[in-house]
Amino acid sequence: MADSDKPDDLEPMERLGGADLDARPDRGDTADTPAPKLKRHVFLKIDSWLDSTLWNAGYDLTEAWEEITIFFRRFRVRGLTKLGFEIAGEAMTLGTAGMVLLLALAQPAFEETKTDWHNHDNFAVTFLDRYGNTIGHRGIIHENSVPVDELPDHLVKAVLATEDRRFFDHFGIDFVGLARAMNENAKAGEVVQGGSTLTQQLAKNLFLTNERSIERKIKEAYLALWLEANLSKQEILSLYLDRAYMGGGTFGAAAASQFYFGKNITEVTLAEAAMLAGLFKAPAKYAPHVNLPAARARANDVLSNMVQSGLMTEGQVVAARRNPATVIDRNKKEAPDFFLDWAFEEVQRIAATFKDHTLVVRTTIDLGLQQAAEEAVASSLREYGESYNVRQGAVVMIENGGAVRAMVGGRDYGESQFNRATRALRQPGSSFKMYTYALAMENGYTPETVVVDGPISWGNWSPQNYGRSYAGRVTMETALAKSINTIPVRLAKEKFGIDAIIQTTKALGVETPIKKDVTIPLGTAEVTVMDQATAYAVLPAGGKASRRHGIAQISNYAGEVLYDFERDAPEAAQILSEQAAAYMNQMMTKIPYIGTARRAAVDGVLTGGKTGTTQAYRDAWFVGYTGNYTGAVWFGNDDYTSTNNMTGGSLPAMTFKKLMDYAHQGIDLKAIPGVDQPMPAKEAKPVVADAANPDALPPMVRPRSLSAQSTRLIRDLALRLKAADGLSLPATGTAQAAAEPDITGATTR
Repeated sequence: MADSDKPDDLEPMERLGGADLDARPDRGDTADTPAPKLKRHVFLKIDSWLDSTLWNAGYDLTEAWEEITIFFRRFRVRGLTKLGFEIAGEAMTLGTAGMVLLLALAQPAFEETKTDWHNHDNFAVTFLDRYGNTIGHRGIIHENSVPVDELPDHLVKAVLATEDRRFFDHFGIDFVGLARAMNENAKAGEVVQGGSTLTQQLAKNLFLTNERSIERKIKEAYLALWLEANLSKQEILSLYLDRAYMGGGTFGAAAASQFYFGKNITEVTLAEAAMLAGLFKAPAKYAPHVNLPAARARANDVLSNMVQSGLMTEGQVVAARRNPATVIDRNKKEAPDFFLDWAFEEVQRIAATFKDHTLVVRTTIDLGLQQAAEEAVASSLREYGESYNVRQGAVVMIENGGAVRAMVGGRDYGESQFNRATRALRQPGSSFKMYTYALAMENGYTPETVVVDGPISWGNWSPQNYGRSYAGRVTMETALAKSINTIPVRLAKEKFGIDAIIQTTKALGVETPIKKDVTIPLGTAEVTVMDQATAYAVLPAGGKASRRHGIAQISNYAGEVLYDFERDAPEAAQILSEQAAAYMNQMMTKIPYIGTARRAAVDGVLTGGKTGTTQAYRDAWFVGYTGNYTGAVWFGNDDYTSTNNMTGGSLPAMTFKKLMDYAHQGIDLKAIPGVDQPMPAKEAKPVVADAANPDALPPMVRPRSLSAQSTRLIRDLALRLKAADGLSLPATGTAQAAAEPDITGATTR
């Protein structure tokens, strides 16, 4: 049909050649029943709207994108400029990732701020030794702490000119000062200036240690920012002046002024202020009571800093240069500062609930043994430090019964106050094997039990012995004496498991958390020197807890006893059975005579103990005991660098012997429980200077003030007086009678 012949009443879809949708058979419609026109119109409008809307939206988006592209073309860079932008973009990406990493590393540091650190100075403690002699102070004495506003202006200027010239301009981290310090150090070819701000130094003093590590520097930076956000500049400066170590066992500028000049901090002259300000950098090196010329030279540098920083003129400091400060005469005997730091922490823990915080504390330290321990470490490093490539050492000495008699936390407290005896975590090597053997003795093994030294694998780990050989069937006693590696690993894998060993270390007194790992039977877990001494002291105690302590008694200034160890401490629990302890003592006392610790045998005194050497010779240990004392000795380097093949049987064992030879002079020797042989089969001969050993030093001699018999009589008398009834007075007695009791100690009837 031609177009002209189409009827005029055809529907729109039919005119377009489409079918009648409403007349489809599947809809049930009949050919002669057309759908309403209105319904078809609605669908057509919807379809048309959708088509036009989507098309328009797409078109608009295309136009918008084109406009955006055209707009940003004007910012397109090429050549070197483009390279700069690319580098900046990568730097921003890496910087963001780095900040996230730094924040993650700093999270542990912020945990320190949750403690009551600001009230740390609530304690003012005077420490006494075991005999009642004053040995030092810790905490802030509030009467001596002077507000910054009342300090001499020249003292504040001297401190700021030397320690942090831009203190009032930075926000905790001084990037300008850091860049200047890096430039000066580069010119000098060595470290001549530090980049730490005064706030960073305060953060270290309040929350951290002197350990040199990247992690500590990151924490220090974040804590400096935290201090700046929470304290005013005056508060930060005041805390810094009150908390810094100033040499001579003093903390804070006020205490240092009294110690060195015998005057109040508000009265110091410019020359004296310069000398005090010079102590912050290296208090041991520039302490005027030890090295007055060095202190004066340092004070002169401080005066130059004040002129260079514009805080004073040359004319104002010329008098101080011509008339340097003079200090009062002081005894050069150093305080046992490492011990006092630890004892102060113990006091705060014990006395946290006490109403009085101004305390007098009698400690357990014996200054004679302390001096011997310091000399033993110092002489060992002096004689052998260079050849062994070792720079640090630490010692803890415990009298059997728990009293800490000596502690050395490093070779020089003035150089570094980081206590390596109580804070440094180091791998103990084979000295850790004691815990596995103690567990075995507790579970039915004996020194004569036969075990197999042969190849063993635990997962992908296959431990080997030191000589890369195997002994086959050996006794437990021989395995421990020869420090065979495969035996404790086999015991852990096939008999006890790692969890049981960890529980044994905790029971024996190790406070450091031990990470679960199959390698810990060989001493890969990290512990402290104090941990080792505490645990080993269980053996000469017959298996009872060593009850390690440094505080014997705490009282206030009124004389009221607030804490007494013998009265308030719990009784010693039985950690190992007496039989297990006896077996351990029988094995451990063989090691200094037939094993790896022959240089540790104390002259004429039965000695037990175990050596320890870690991989790459990073750490060397000897932990040993007699019937009287237990001692743990460690040598190594702070930066974990390897020593020159130093083993536990060399320098640590020799240092232990040197100290114990001194300690056992003129005292009653006690037996080691479970060992029938009271004396070694062959006494070790002391090292003396002769043709074979021309450089050998004479052994330390303990000064004898009382004979052993006199000491026993006095101790017996003290026990009798302690057990005696208290004094009683007649009912009609006067106040004078009450004030003057019968000096004979007899009870008045």
